[in-house]
Amino acid sequence: MENIISCVDIGSSKICTLIARASDTGELEVLGKAMEPCSGIKKGIIVDIESTANSIKNCMIKAQSLANVEVDSAYVNIMGIHADIIHNKSGISISGEDREITVNDVRRVLQSAENVNLPQDRQVIDVIPIQYIVDGYDEIVDPVGMSGGKLEVEVDVVAGKITFVQNILKSMEKAGLKVNGFVLEGLAAAEVALTQEEKDMGVILIDVGGGITNISVIKNNRLVYFGAIPVGGDHISNDISIGLRIPYNEADKLKREYELALTSLIKNDQEITVNEINENKKKNIKVSEIVEIIEARVQEIFYLCKEQLKEANVLNGYGKGVVLAGGGISYIDGNIQLAYEMFDLPVRIASYRVSNISQQEFLIAAGCAKYIVNRFGAKESDCKGKKAKKKKERNPGGILKKLANLFNNLF
Repeated sequence: MENIISCVDIGSSKICTLIARASDTGELEVLGKAMEPCSGIKKGIIVDIESTANSIKNCMIKAQSLANVEVDSAYVNIMGIHADIIHNKSGISISGEDREITVNDVRRVLQSAENVNLPQDRQVIDVIPIQYIVDGYDEIVDPVGMSGGKLEVEVDVVAGKITFVQNILKSMEKAGLKVNGFVLEGLAAAEVALTQEEKDMGVILIDVGGGITNISVIKNNRLVYFGAIPVGGDHISNDISIGLRIPYNEADKLKREYELALTSLIKNDQEITVNEINENKKKNIKVSEIVEIIEARVQEIFYLCKEQLKEANVLNGYGKGVVLAGGGISYIDGNIQLAYEMFDLPVRIASYRVSNISQQEFLIAAGCAKYIVNRFGAKESDCKGKKAKKKKERNPGGILKKLANLFNNLF
């Protein structure tokens, strides 16, 4: 049976869908992917459920057509601006003559750890185990079958904003899709953008989208900080439009055509003819005028990221430097140098570790799929027909199955 995983990335101004097949070893093959602009989302916030639902539905139909499968459910990303992480620790006593830890004991301790004090506008959307502890012995990954009198767990409880979570659930339902679970965007991006060494030694991941830039700090294989700034690649196009008094669509086209963030990289500062905004006449501008605007905004994005990290006291101690990701500015030449000058750390552009993916716009959707497979294993298919065979009950074994059940039962 095929292990099909489908994901929906609700971005700052667009929807991305991805359908992948997971092998038993955890490798992903992307079967279909699609991207759709969405007028129902502004800066990562759903402002029109009907419009968002239509975009999700249309985008998933395109991905299904390419993948030649039908899906009725999907995992959804959640941005850092819509969620908080609360670290918690909980423990239970183990009963029975042999005091052997069972899968049910693991479920009980996880449910116990889920109980945290939350603001009224938050709800638990995930419980991520960091380590299990049996009678004081820590760093245990799977305690099932071990003997002990006390089982403890350290977790990161992910709490989402109720309004945003409910609006996603409504939008997905109207699109004909069930939400299998939510994946924190920083964790999704880290799965495909970072190496294991980077995640262990410490790295700053800056994911620049259209209207929002997400910032994640990963160390010791944990997400130690995540945040966001309300600025992204679309703001560059807007700056060019306003600064040069040209239509937005033309400004966006020029940004992508010249894709430079440093005037020193200009090889030919030629004059080009553009349309003036709201007027039936043309004018000439130099390439350097475009690049100067791009450079100023990219510098501001990195500056705001640095200030946020400095305020959170998480700017230092990350030996693997900075990784730039996302479709907002990753294609712009010169951004590595600007980031290096701002952070004084090694900088690189994220490269995918998933087959059939090269566009930065699909970073989060691909990361969601990879995260689910790595966390829960390749489990039962989400598809319902066409190439897919009839579903069968499949047991991925022990703790993975119970974790997956806990994950799904949160909704």
